[in-house]
Amino acid sequence: MAPTTPAAEPPHAGLGLLADLRGTWSGEGTATYPTMEPTAYSETVDFVAAPGKPFLAYTQRTTVTSGGSILHTEAGYLRAISPSEVELVVAQPTGVTEILAGPLVATANGAKAELRSLGVGLTPSAKEVLATTRTLWWDEDELGYEVAMAAVGHPLTHHLSARLTRS
Repeated sequence: MAPTTPAAEPPHAGLGLLADLRGTWSGEGTATYPTMEPTAYSETVDFVAAPGKPFLAYTQRTTVTSGGSILHTEAGYLRAISPSEVELVVAQPTGVTEILAGPLVATANGAKAELRSLGVGLTPSAKEVLATTRTLWWDEDELGYEVAMAAVGHPLTHHLSARLTRS
């Protein structure tokens, strides 16, 4: 399914502020954690509207900025629960799944969602991840985020940040 841009079709009324995320975003970010060296990455994120449904399908892919090799991918769904509450369901090929929820608020130029994990699922071979937070903010032309995680013996600690623009 090709990404849906904001002008392509009217969004489901239940999407509310999430409707502005529809489309493809790309840009640069940085990964850091006590168990790794800081790493710069390039990223592409797609949010695709499901016709007649109040959610967006989400796919993400990061590559090493200096070499282009794939660092990470994930996929999931960003769900509008009410005009002021959202849920994010994420699956990662590392064997980690996340269920997050939190408030969604309008800002001067866009919106912001502050999500906290309600549960983290792990396959038997996945590294230990106990909790995550994801903060996303966006306006018409820019999407930013911060991710923190409690993993492999460390408390909730900053892990990722990026700034993306609409492609």
